[in-house]
Amino acid sequence: MELAHERRGSGEPLILVHGIGHHWQAWLPVMDRLAEHRHVVAVDLPGFGASPELPKGVPYTAETLADAVESFCAKLDIREPHVAGNSLGGYIALELASRGTVRTATALSPAGFWTPAEHLYAKGVLLAMRSAARSLPPDRAAVLAASGLGRALSVGLLVAHPSRLAPSALLAASRALAEAPGFDETLESFANIMPPGPPKTPITIAWGEHDRLLLRRQAVRAAKWSGQRVKLLKGCGHVPMSDDPDLVARVILESSQ
Repeated sequence: MELAHERRGSGEPLILVHGIGHHWQAWLPVMDRLAEHRHVVAVDLPGFGASPELPKGVPYTAETLADAVESFCAKLDIREPHVAGNSLGGYIALELASRGTVRTATALSPAGFWTPAEHLYAKGVLLAMRSAARSLPPDRAAVLAASGLGRALSVGLLVAHPSRLAPSALLAASRALAEAPGFDETLESFANIMPPGPPKTPITIAWGEHDRLLLRRQAVRAAKWSGQRVKLLKGCGHVPMSDDPDLVARVILESSQ
């Protein structure tokens, strides 16, 4: 299907997939670094960012969103790309690896390795953030985004260094979260999410040292599932791209060989 996207660079194709409630611009801090070595395509998932919703009757699940990414790649004649994703996007990357339709997969703090209590905690945080994004008047949101304290209060559970996130990026992300028509149904589907099947292609899982949404102990379960050690993104939170762009780009490039 048609998805809103941004393309940069040349070389082997690398698809970037954002988390729930976000948009492709989440990858802006690392895109140019990646584009020096890869043909980078950052996508908006269906029902998020500027992409259209899924067709009527198609439920929002991690699997159907993965289907949409596969269909998008086929439409662009991109075969067996590398893929990297964060949170929901990380789960989608692992799902595509389990299907064997990507060359490599890099998952940054992927969803799906939680306990029931951890899932409810993450769901509550995400619902509260969406409610705040929808209720805050634009002028008040701009004031908060311009303030160091405001950025910390707004995204301190998602990033380790809110001061490194530009106010304009925070405002755009807040709008994406508030306006995403696919958010509610996707979030509800997380109650049934399970780790994907065994990967058929090489994968790398990395976790933010200071992940306050999908707590770091979930990395232990991800390691057991994958049969390999999970990389630690030191000094990074759940959405690590703005926390340490050099580190995140290096992990993705090393993993997508």
